[in-house]
Amino acid sequence: MTTPATLLVTQLDLDAIATFDGRVAVIVSNDGKLNAPAQRLNKLTKGAVKRFIESEAFGALSEGSAQELAFPVGLKAESVLIVKLQRTAHTQLARKAGAAIGGALNKKDVLVLSGSVKRASDVALGALLKAYAFTDHKSEGPAVDVPTVTFAVTKPEEIDAEAVTALAEGVFFTRDLVSEPANVLTTTEFANRLKDLEALGVDVEVLEEADLEALGMRTLLAVGQGSRSPSKVVVMQWKGGQDESPLALVGKGVVFDTGGISIKPAGGMEDMTMDMGGAGVVSGVMKSLALRKAPANVVGLVGIVENMPDGNATRPGDVIKSMKGDTVEIINTDAEGRMVLCDVMWYTQERFAPSGMIDLATLTGAIIVGLGHENAGVFSNNDAFCNAFLKSAATESEGAWRMPLGQAYDDQLKSHIADMKNVGTRAGGSITAAQYLQRFVKEGTPWIHLDIAGVASVKAPTDLAPKGATGWGVLALNRLIDDLAAAGEA
Repeated sequence: MTTPATLLVTQLDLDAIATFDGRVAVIVSNDGKLNAPAQRLNKLTKGAVKRFIESEAFGALSEGSAQELAFPVGLKAESVLIVKLQRTAHTQLARKAGAAIGGALNKKDVLVLSGSVKRASDVALGALLKAYAFTDHKSEGPAVDVPTVTFAVTKPEEIDAEAVTALAEGVFFTRDLVSEPANVLTTTEFANRLKDLEALGVDVEVLEEADLEALGMRTLLAVGQGSRSPSKVVVMQWKGGQDESPLALVGKGVVFDTGGISIKPAGGMEDMTMDMGGAGVVSGVMKSLALRKAPANVVGLVGIVENMPDGNATRPGDVIKSMKGDTVEIINTDAEGRMVLCDVMWYTQERFAPSGMIDLATLTGAIIVGLGHENAGVFSNNDAFCNAFLKSAATESEGAWRMPLGQAYDDQLKSHIADMKNVGTRAGGSITAAQYLQRFVKEGTPWIHLDIAGVASVKAPTDLAPKGATGWGVLALNRLIDDLAAAGEA
């Protein structure tokens, strides 16, 4: 598993700059005015810092970006990283500046002279998140010794290193899970990794196929019956709040999706190792909550299956009875995520009566057609709950866009032989998928469905992540949980 860089926060000591071994990063405001650490650094480097700041190159540097000055005289450090950032910069720019630092770590320790930047915690988080590389299956293997990022600040109490690290660890946990190949992250291995969260204080329960059969989770079991890997549901409970009902997070965990009998085209099928992205986000959130001892009650449930073609696989045309009791005509076995989620969602409400329920899934290609890779699709039956999430996502700069629901879309799911079909027409495919899920939401349960197919894994680097698994949603959901807890709702 990938470990974030070690984050240390210390009182600013100008005399320690000259002898620091590694890299030194200094934050300079847009106007080029040198604060105390920048002045000391400039003096030590014989005016090199000021010469760069007065150059056209600094003027052309966008805010949140950085320029490296290699092998500066007067320092033991091998380079100086000049980061352009206003003292009062907003969260997104502060994290982008941190990412510029994190992207330059390269296994070397970094001393960050952030001075009195207001959002130093965001700079720190950006640095940790950007310094990610999944190397478990490279010849060199995962890094044994992780670099240290030391923030030398005037007010150390303004950076909660444990909280920042907890968020980074949750994101890394999600990224690692989404990045793993399916021959490694089998259904059993996935459950075992979640079971390890017990060491952090999370109550973890693994429901095996016999348990699921007894509960009537036939739609979930139907997805996995063509695979040799056993289907499972993992229940994780974080009990950090008082006696209030928990917030429930439900994740789709299809460790590999061939499409089943409705098999996918060969091109790009290797990407279907990421089809457990929703479960990965739920897992990362639960880890962060435990590490930072969040004062909230949250339950996370993930349905873990593998969708394979086999002589025992579910066929198009089959009719399956859900745990709720509704019957489903299977039109397309590649519309399997909703089959997993509907049983887990019903079980979640039956067992926990949550104050609100959020499901996450890499559910439809249609959402990528509609929103690209910039935003997750957000569907909800409750405006206040939905708006609270959208606010949290915006604060964390995790793109999210609300999509519609409506009876006309729901009508597409009518079946002449069962209570419903598992797909509608191609038109509005992400919406009809959400309508299917809404049929398994009890009246009075605030609910949000997040279709993260476009944001869970990307082909190009983002501000805070290399290409591949992003960990989208871990930060937004942590923020939402804190906000709800502060309001006495989680």
